[in-house]
Amino acid sequence: MKKTRIAALLLAGLLALSGCGGGDNTGTASDTATETTSRITDTATEKPSENTATEEKTTEKKDTMLPQATIPELSIEAKPVPDTEAFRYLREMKIGISLGNTFDAFKDTGLTNEMDTETTWVSVKTSQSMIRDLHKAGFETIRIPVSWHNHIVDDDYTISEQWAKRVNQVVDWAIEDGMHVILNIHHDNHPEANGFYPDRAHMEQSKKYIRRIWEQLSERYKDYDDKLIFESMNEPRLVGHQYEWWFPAGNEDVKQSTECINELNQLFVDTVRASGGNNAERYLMCPGYDASPDGALHSAFVLPDDTPELREKHRIMVSVHAYTPYSFALDLNGTSYFSAAKKSSTQEIDSFMDKLYQKYVVKQIPVVIGEFGAVDKDRNLQERVDYAAYYIASAKARGIVALWWDNNAFTGNGESLGLYYRMGGYFIFEDIVDALMKYAE
Repeated sequence: MKKTRIAALLLAGLLALSGCGGGDNTGTASDTATETTSRITDTATEKPSENTATEEKTTEKKDTMLPQATIPELSIEAKPVPDTEAFRYLREMKIGISLGNTFDAFKDTGLTNEMDTETTWVSVKTSQSMIRDLHKAGFETIRIPVSWHNHIVDDDYTISEQWAKRVNQVVDWAIEDGMHVILNIHHDNHPEANGFYPDRAHMEQSKKYIRRIWEQLSERYKDYDDKLIFESMNEPRLVGHQYEWWFPAGNEDVKQSTECINELNQLFVDTVRASGGNNAERYLMCPGYDASPDGALHSAFVLPDDTPELREKHRIMVSVHAYTPYSFALDLNGTSYFSAAKKSSTQEIDSFMDKLYQKYVVKQIPVVIGEFGAVDKDRNLQERVDYAAYYIASAKARGIVALWWDNNAFTGNGESLGLYYRMGGYFIFEDIVDALMKYAE
């Protein structure tokens, strides 16, 4: 994995122009505001758990322009985690990575070939060797975000077969390599999509869209084993609303949207379960409002009811995105400082994870953080290594699985969250990967 990376850093800048450049949402990770999801970050009203960073081990750097970095030695007390089938399954998932800005990319006008959307934001097609590299590095789970709205061929929301086959090919590569795969509906919530929008005025259309997409995906994948996970929606929210990324107490618009999300999640579960095959018992993921921790923790959010046979097996997972603390992790104008030894850096992570643990894990309900990460801020590698180590160690201590959002972006003014350099076929930020793996074990 150690290769000369100087040229790669220069080429990565070119890739970032398409993965993070101007126009549409290409300047972002999942969505220009997506990961602003943890604008959501908590104010840490709870007392943080007692965690300490002790001695650090220096990792030798060779053939690189990157600064020296050390992986902190952490001592985080593990909380009691249910010893159930669902939590054993989470342990198998271990740690994950998202194939960001790829099949989720969209450009609703100007493309003559729908298949070109795969490379509109990252400039390189996904290959089987890429999937193998991600797995070899230790990522046991891959999330494949997919936007479907710009691959629909009729008014009945029929998915283009050539697009469905291409997504299927990458799913197969990951499954064949032994990975867990999360497949979802991604950027179909924005105004141009004509997909779903979680408010009462759009519920008829939204229900038709969710039902039809999941009917088709359920049929296609019903014979796949339980390494394939379905996720209902990505960050469902009131796009364009003043509270698109915030859940203020007492706001009726957001509360009503959450009720709509509850109904759409229930429709998703019912549709998948009714399709038969292995879908009858497949693990499913459902988010709250904008997939934020606040959205999942709010009393208005209710997990869908599963079939009687599965209610006690807890095959429905809570889906959360948390780029926390936001000022460090995602805010381009925020701080570049983070230390695993400073509670001022770590307390927001402790706070939101403790709340998720108490509301869900203690009740034997699995939680998956489908997106997290920290943008590069003028090569603040040590701080990002500290962050990666602390975040994963904290999640594991609470029985939570987390997936890094990799958008193949390394330079520029966008959200540079890339770890794996797709054109070169190797990891640029190896120390971050090493830190993730050290504490995911």
